[in-house]
Amino acid sequence: MLRMSFAPFARATRRALVISTCAALCVPAAIRAQETKPFEAYSNSAHGLRDSVVALAKAQLGKRYRYGGKTPERGFDCSGLVQYIMAALNLDVPRTARLQAKAGQEVVRDTSQLLPGDLLTFAKPKKGVSHVGIYIGDGKFIQASSVAGRVVESSINRTPSRLVKAWRGARRFLAFDDTTSSAVAVPADTTTPVNKGGAKQ
Repeated sequence: MLRMSFAPFARATRRALVISTCAALCVPAAIRAQETKPFEAYSNSAHGLRDSVVALAKAQLGKRYRYGGKTPERGFDCSGLVQYIMAALNLDVPRTARLQAKAGQEVVRDTSQLLPGDLLTFAKPKKGVSHVGIYIGDGKFIQASSVAGRVVESSINRTPSRLVKAWRGARRFLAFDDTTSSAVAVPADTTTPVNKGGAKQ
C-alpha cells in the first residue's frame, strides 16, 4: 500500500497562509503608517504651511515643559517647541529664543498684521528676548510655559507681570503668499549656548 506523507504539503500550506495573511494585513498597516506620518500630507503652499504650523502646535498642547527640551517625548521649552514644529516642515530656525527673535522677517507689532504661524517674542522691560510662542490666530498663541509646566494656549493680550513677560514683537518664517519663497533665511549661531529660551513665562 502506497504511503504518502502530507507534512510537506502542510508546511507549504502554512507558509502560503502566512504570506497571504501578511499581504492582507501587514502591507496595509505599513501603508497606514506612512499615511499617518505627521506633516507629510500638508500643502507646500504658504497658506498650507501656515495651517500646518498651527495644527502641529495644537498637537503639542499638554506636553510637559522641560528646560532644554525639544521633543514631545522628553518635553519642550519655548524655543525647543518652535524649532521642533518648524523643523517638521523643513523650515530651519535657530535653537534659542534670542536667535529666533532675530531670524525670519520682522512683523509690525500689531495684531492686525499677524498671520497664523508667525513667531511671537517676549521679554521683560529693557531686557533681551527670552521667550517665544507661535501665533495661531484670533489673538491666541501656543507656548511651552515653565509656569504652567506644559504647552498651553494663551492670549496675546495678557497683562505682563513678574512671571508673564510682555509681547515684544513678531517674526515671520513663512512667506505672505505663494509669490515668494516660503522658507526665510536665518542667521548662523556663532555661539553654542545650551538654551536661553526656557525662561519662565
